[in-house]
Amino acid sequence: MIARSEPKGPTYVNFDVSIQEKQHAQAPALPDFARYQPPLPAAPSAEGVARAADLLKNAKAPVVLAGRVSRDPADWARRVAFVEGLGAKVLTDIRIGASFPTDHPRHRGKPAFFIDDAAGAVLREADVILSLDWLDVAGTLKLAGEVTAQVIQASLDYQLHNGWGMEHQALPALDLHLACGPDVAMHAIADALGVGAGEMPGDLPVKPALNAPDADVELDIMTLAGALGEGLEGVCASFVRWPLGWAGEAWHFRHPLDFLGSDGGAGIGSGPGMLIGAALALKDSDRLPVAVLGDGDFMMAASAFWTAAHYGTPFLAVVSNNRSFYNDEVHQERVAVARNRPVENKWIGQRIGDPDIDIAGVARAQGCEGIGPVFTAGELVEAIKQGVEMVRAGKSVVIDARVQPGYNPNMVAGLTRSD
Repeated sequence: MIARSEPKGPTYVNFDVSIQEKQHAQAPALPDFARYQPPLPAAPSAEGVARAADLLKNAKAPVVLAGRVSRDPADWARRVAFVEGLGAKVLTDIRIGASFPTDHPRHRGKPAFFIDDAAGAVLREADVILSLDWLDVAGTLKLAGEVTAQVIQASLDYQLHNGWGMEHQALPALDLHLACGPDVAMHAIADALGVGAGEMPGDLPVKPALNAPDADVELDIMTLAGALGEGLEGVCASFVRWPLGWAGEAWHFRHPLDFLGSDGGAGIGSGPGMLIGAALALKDSDRLPVAVLGDGDFMMAASAFWTAAHYGTPFLAVVSNNRSFYNDEVHQERVAVARNRPVENKWIGQRIGDPDIDIAGVARAQGCEGIGPVFTAGELVEAIKQGVEMVRAGKSVVIDARVQPGYNPNMVAGLTRSD
């Protein structure tokens, strides 16, 4: 019930060893599961909905922060119609699954870990902001600068907050808080404003936003994205995972299953499990599961790929292999500068090399198909096309793509900011 009640989250169940080892003469009777359903969704008060509708209807520059919303295509369609009806601008977050079409004319900024200058300007110019369970409202508004808008929050996230762990980040200043799921609030406000159901999204082929690089260009995080787009041309894919330095502007999302989101702080090593779990869920669909994993992420949970091979779980994993725990290199460079220490030593304890790890070989050792290493955009395009055919034949495929260390500029700026 906890796992299926808003706000949904992972639930850990621990059975004592005495229960696990207990002898049973016959299978225990199972309860009637129909009587153990999660509660019906909490509805916002009529007064709250009326106030939110009035604020948004009279706003001159409304902004919607499309956060942790549902993957239901009907909710997606109504969300788009709602934004269009308001004439609002929309921001999205790369840490969260696809929540709004990024090629829509009302979408602004880049889906990113840190808001960019364009997104900051949108928030500073806003007079009303509606947060649909946005991740870290207070932190986002702080990064934007002087925000004077009235803020409406639709979220049950506060029910998970704990002063010990500070899961809520900073406490946001709100003018109206609708204590319900974001989609429940959106539908209620849309009803009050007379907004229709909208047009259902289709399962479309991938739409990369970057041009394909020249074939002989060496790979970095940006050229990898361009080559991935060329290799997946015409494929309907669900992207399960991006690495930390990924550029959110590299792809357009046009369906709630186009991108499934990040790990919510599960740490390095969560990517393989996320990929395999999502691939199992998508196994009988027309969508091809694709993930771009970091090399550290891959190695910390490489044994998970045996599970995929064992259960015949098809997917395509491209390992963005920069031979480093590069996030810590960035932090160590910052500390070196602050303490007047040699920046050139930032790699110590973080570089994964001498010898390099044979990622494709590790994948083959788990029973998967391993391709690579590949070093250029052209090699990666051919590897991806080969991998897609293998996935369609039911194989679990891992490509070792050797990239130059580095992040996209927005990520570097966010990690190295001083405030």
